[in-house]
Amino acid sequence: MHWTDLYWQEFLTVALVHLLAVASPGPDFAIVIRESVSHGRTAGTWTALGVGVGILLHVTYSLLGIGLVVAQSAVLFNLLKWAAAAYLLYLGIKALRSRPLVVQAVDPLAQKVRTAHGAFASGFITNGLNPKATLFFLSLFTLVINPQTPLLIQAGYGLYLACATAAWFSLVALLFSQARVRSGFARMGHWFDRLMGVVLVGLAVRLVFSEMR
Repeated sequence: MHWTDLYWQEFLTVALVHLLAVASPGPDFAIVIRESVSHGRTAGTWTALGVGVGILLHVTYSLLGIGLVVAQSAVLFNLLKWAAAAYLLYLGIKALRSRPLVVQAVDPLAQKVRTAHGAFASGFITNGLNPKATLFFLSLFTLVINPQTPLLIQAGYGLYLACATAAWFSLVALLFSQARVRSGFARMGHWFDRLMGVVLVGLAVRLVFSEMR
């Protein structure tokens, strides 16, 4: 198999797991909805961009941290893989027990002026300070990406994740700035979470039974 095929398969796996994760209701989802409903589409879009930039923060230290562990000790790397598997299993089980998301409507007449800077900061801080996001990206880069994959290619994966996240939440902002959509997605959003739970549990099992280094 050509090396480009290996990287392509690796990228598709990263993209799939990220897609399921980003589509599931969580802190980022909630903050984008809140900004969109309370302050309109523009504020929601700036919030989405803030979340996307926050992803770059997680990707950066995930790449540096994993590279350091691999360089120092294969034992530590394997321990990290087991910790990642345990965390993925925890996330998967929790996601499978997800309940419908409740979104509270806000009177459009009560909307307040929201600066682009403030909306961007709300998205960036929410994502950047989310410990679950930290563990998720460490788990993702540990489980899916081969340590021998060139750093430049890994950085490319990270750039895609940031752009895809910003694009997804910009779409969320567009949808949730329309009042009629809120109640419908609130009823169905938990199914996305449950689907992600199945995938995460499967990845955890795969990791547990994979050959350790």
